[in-house]
Amino acid sequence: MSNRLAITLLIYGMVQAVLFGAGALAVLATPLKDQAAILLPLVVVVSAGIAIPFAWKIAPRMRAAHQRRMARRNDLNHA
Repeated sequence: MSNRLAITLLIYGMVQAVLFGAGALAVLATPLKDQAAILLPLVVVVSAGIAIPFAWKIAPRMRAAHQRRMARRNDLNHA
């Protein structure tokens, strides 16, 4: 398993939760709340599907940030 895939799997749940929260808020805080019984399950499915590419795009950025921190830490220890 590649590092990118591992990081993607770790952050998928968090990304999906944020997307679901935004979708649920959009449904429940607008006049759409009358159709909440239909729209909330749709929000669950859509957020689960959309979270995959979002997590895939975020993963390399998280890895790069970690590598920069580690390089900086190593530079400070060897200086």
